[in-house]
This record gives sequence, C-alpha cells and structure tokens, in this order.
Amino acid sequence: MHTPTVACVLVNWNNWRDTSDCLASLARQVYPNLRVVVVDNASTNDSLAQLRAAHPPNASSLTYIANNENAGFPRACNLGARHPLAVDADFLWFLNNDTVAPPDTTSKLVASALENPNIGITGAVLYYAHNPSQIQAWGGGTISRWTAYNRHYLAPSAFGPGSYITFASALIRRDCFDQLGGLFEGVFMYFEDADFCLRAHQAGWQLAVAPGTAILHKEGGTVKARAALLERIVTISGLTFLGRHAPIPAIAQFTFLMLRLAKRLLRGNWLSLGPVLQGANDWLHNRVTPFEQRP
Repeated sequence: MHTPTVACVLVNWNNWRDTSDCLASLARQVYPNLRVVVVDNASTNDSLAQLRAAHPPNASSLTYIANNENAGFPRACNLGARHPLAVDADFLWFLNNDTVAPPDTTSKLVASALENPNIGITGAVLYYAHNPSQIQAWGGGTISRWTAYNRHYLAPSAFGPGSYITFASALIRRDCFDQLGGLFEGVFMYFEDADFCLRAHQAGWQLAVAPGTAILHKEGGTVKARAALLERIVTISGLTFLGRHAPIPAIAQFTFLMLRLAKRLLRGNWLSLGPVLQGANDWLHNRVTPFEQRP
C-alpha cells in the first residue's frame, strides 16, 4: 500500500531557537515518508548556521533555502513548495516554526485527509504552549467577508463556506495547492490562510480537522515584540483580503478600518492609531515590501 509523501514547509526569520525546537519534534515523527523544507527569509542573525549545526541537511529528508530577502510568509511558503523535496509530494504541510508536534501528528493528519478525496486541507488541534491544557484553535475558525474579523473554533465544528484552517498547521493535498496556484502573495503575512481556504471552498474542496492531534503553538514568536509593526501588517492584509472576497469591497474595507480605529480609541490605545493609519496608507499605495526596509 502506498504511503503518501508529506513535505513540511517551515518559514524562519531570526527565530532559530523556536525553529530548532520544531525541527526536533519533526525528527521524532513516526510517519515514514516525511520531508522537511526550511525557508529562511533573509534572517539578519546566524539562524541558518545555528539550524544547520543542530539539524544537518539531508538530501532526502531535510533541506534549507536561503531567501535573499524577507519576502513574507506566503511567498516563502510557495518557494518551499516548489523545492524538489516538496514538488512531487502528495501533501504539503505548512507548519509555523513556533510549534511543537507530538510524534504521531503527521500520521493522524494524513489518516484524516485520506478519509475523503475531496478533503483539500486538513487542520490540527492547536494548544497554547504556555498552557497546554487550553485549546487555541480546533483547526481554524470562521471569518467575516464584511469585516475580516475572525474567531477560532474551540471545539469540533462544521467547516462550511465561511470557515478556514489556520496555517499554523495545514496539511494541503498537492492537487488542491496546484489547482489554486499556491498561496496568494499579495500580502506580507496574515489572512493568506483564510484567502486560500475560501478559494478552496469555491473550487469544491472540503476542510477537515484531525481530531486526535495536539500541536503546541507559541504564537507570534517572530512579531510579538513589534506591536506597531503587527498593527500595520494586519491592516494592510485585512484591507487586501476584503478587496478580494467581500461582497461589496469598498463598504467592507471602510467598515474594517473604522472598527479597528474605534476599538483602539475605546481602549485608550492611542499609540496604535498611527500604525493602523500607516497600514491603510500602505494599502492605498499598494506597498507590500519587506517591512524591515520601510521607514
């Protein structure tokens, strides 16, 4: 019986310690046909040297790609998916580098995906790394095409047309990935998972969650210390997402922006107003470039 090949794609940027922990957990997977592609998004520290020393590359199971710019999350994922170790795989597993996966995770994801050939994307149950008894997301959640606001499922749920699998962990059937042309690269990060899942729904693919999985997620390891940058990125990506998926984009985008500003005003979070407005201005001028190179 054929055991499907899984290619796991990790994206690293200046966060080799978390990536190393994730790679260690992948090395413990009991699944026999797992390959790993690490895309380093032009880290400014010694990430690649540290990772290669701790986890030496292997021609058949582990490779590193050194990107020459911080191209953002979706572009890096697409780059990893095009690597020879991944391009002929039956499944692509996009996994955040700040996760730790128990040894049976890959096996359970593949088993769930194979239950129905129409399942294009299979998610995992995510738990907070700092509180492993608390579910962060049961695979994903729902997103509004009017406001771009989302909420995570915290228990088994039906993944209908308004649902998405979070790309903190998403096993994607290669046929689904290729049919949709990969991840949308018009955002730097965030909303690329919802965008992909909505397009998958429209193309007739189904979403599922492997119920026995339990991935620990540290969440936001790369940007958690850069709150202003995060505000800016989310604003650009949310406006872009609504431009692609909202029933009436202009109304939805205006509503999204007003809600973001109002929420921060009500909380007295005045310092967040500037980055939100900067993000709106970036979006208006179609600026999606490496953020660390911007003023």
